[in-house]
Parts: sequence; C-alpha cells; structure tokens
Amino acid sequence: MTVSETTAAVDVQALRPHAEDAFAHELKALAAADDRPRPARWKLSPWAVATYLLGGALPDGTVITPKYVGPRRLVEVAVTTLATDRALLLLGVPGTAKTWVSEHLAAAVSGDSTLLVQGTAGTPEEAVRYGWNYAQLLAHGPSRDALVPSPLMRAMSDGMTARIEELTRIPADVQDSLITILSEKTLPIPELGQEVQAVRGFNVIATANDRDRGVNELSSALRRRFNTVVLPLPATPDAEVDIVSRRVDQIGRSLDLPAAPDGMTEIRRVVTVFRELRDGVTTDGRTKLKSPSGTLSTAEAISVVTNGLALAAHFGDGLLRPGDVAAGILGAVVRDPAADRVVWQEYLETVVRERDGWKDFYRACREVSA
Repeated sequence: MTVSETTAAVDVQALRPHAEDAFAHELKALAAADDRPRPARWKLSPWAVATYLLGGALPDGTVITPKYVGPRRLVEVAVTTLATDRALLLLGVPGTAKTWVSEHLAAAVSGDSTLLVQGTAGTPEEAVRYGWNYAQLLAHGPSRDALVPSPLMRAMSDGMTARIEELTRIPADVQDSLITILSEKTLPIPELGQEVQAVRGFNVIATANDRDRGVNELSSALRRRFNTVVLPLPATPDAEVDIVSRRVDQIGRSLDLPAAPDGMTEIRRVVTVFRELRDGVTTDGRTKLKSPSGTLSTAEAISVVTNGLALAAHFGDGLLRPGDVAAGILGAVVRDPAADRVVWQEYLETVVRERDGWKDFYRACREVSA
C-alpha cells in the first residue's frame, strides 16, 4: 500500500473528519462558482464563506448544506472581521456552536481548520508562541531548527487562520502573550534575535464561554484586539429542532446508525423540555418553572437524541421512542443531585403528567427517575 493509499484509508476511517474533508465537495463547488474578490490567501470570497456556513444553492445545482442556523448578519459580521486586521471572538453560553462555527470559518477561509490551540488551565505560553526541541537545543544551541512553532506561529508564517478554543480558560499571563501578536502582527524570538512577521491572510478566531466569566477574565488590552460576536441560543423551537435533527442525522451516519423515520416526535419533545426548563416557563406561558443548574444547551439535546437513537438501534426496534431519550434527559437536567432532582420531579408532575400525548414519556421518565 502506498503512502497516499494509507492516508486515504485513514481518512475513510476517521470518526469525525475535519470540516475541510467532510465538506470538501461543497468547498470545491463554491470555489469553482465564486467569481467575487477574495482577500489575500483566502480560498473563497467573503460572500462564498457566508454561503458555505448558511447554506444555499449554486448555479450548477450544487446544494450547500447549512452549517449554522442563526441570524445571517452575525455570520456576515464574523466573516467581515476576518477580512480585516482584527481578530474574531465568538462568545456565548455552552452549546451555541462556537467551536463548530470557528472550525467551519477556518476551513472555508484557509482550507485548514487544524491550526488549533486548546485553552485549558494548564495551557503554557509555548502553545501560543513557540517551544523548543530540547535534544536539538542541547546539541546545537538555540537555532531555527531547534524551534517548535506553535499553531499561531505557523498561521502567521503561512497567512492562515488560527483558532483558540476556550480563551478564558487560559491563564492570564499566557493570554497576554497574544497582545503583541494581535496588535503588531509580530512574534519576537528574543533567543535568536529574530521575529516572525505575519503575512497577509493571517488572523485568529477565538471562542469563549460567557458562563466562565471570572475564571480568567480577558484584560481590557486583549479584549480591544478582538471584534466580539455573540452567538445566541436558537430563537425559536422550530429553529432548534432543525439544528438538532440535522446534526443527529450527520452524527448518526458517521456512526452507521440507522435513520429514525419517526424520530422527529422525540426530537421535538427533547427540545421542548430543554427550552421550557431553560427559560423557566412552559411554551404556552401559563406555568412558571424552576430552572436546573445545567445549561440544557442545543449541543446537549443533540447528545441526548443521538444516544437515544443508538439505544433504539441496538436494544430496540429502531424506532426512537420516549424510553430511549428519558435517561439522557434525566442526566442532562439533574447535575446537582439534591437541587436539580427537586426541579425535575416538579416539572414531571406539574407539566409532563398533564400534557396530552406525553403519557408514555411521563412513564419512561418516572421509571428512570425511581
């Protein structure tokens, strides 16, 4: 087997292909149809990048599937930001598709979404700037050959888009190492008396969870270097149902799960439960509810339905039923065993029990809650 054949085999087996691989045919079709001006080193024009994210149909009949369901203007502002010299910060509560949008933006703009720094409490400065190959360093001293570039350094050199996930989880002193990169577009290497200057096309997309406020707040100096776009939760139940059903279908196909022909009933039920508990009021506005401690995000709804689909496929008749999603909903709602269980039991008895067509769901939830 040749190297190319081995790589192809690995790609086929990838559990979760990168965006530029999973949607390569759409990106290729967009590039062929795109006759609008493109910023330096961009694979597509800003219009085509927005179309890739929001979906549409091309003159040749190619259908571009929506990657993000939300306000078009937010996507246009995000894409336009990347075409300037300001970095982009995607802010929102957990589960609002910040990482998903970040990945697809990088894939459409640069054709590569893998220049990624994952923010954690232990992220070192080397992950943002550069590190050293210590064997080379000890043998030959400081040199460019001994230097290990960070994803940001590579993006600067190649005019690409770098991504930083969970920026507010990174320690404050490491965050501040971004200031010179974002403002001067320069990365000094004092050990060598050199610097790396960003070439045209370089930019940064960062994501941050606004529930993490106070973990490692961004300094005012760093925040000024970003244009912030807040990604909201889906505005309507129908929009959220659409998002969940699309993602469940994509994930199910990647896991070889059979499609659930009657799954929309349970998807809509999961979304309804999550939205009511999240908003603290029933859909009809008649009953006030207590909200649990968890976020009950769209991403969690996708996880609950996907797990239910797997249960139905492997331990049921393939049809998604109330019993397949009940345990997942319980796990998502009851994060604090004491306080959240009270909230859940009250919701079951005052809302679910009395709702027409929800008797099977009520019984399934009572069974897993016992």
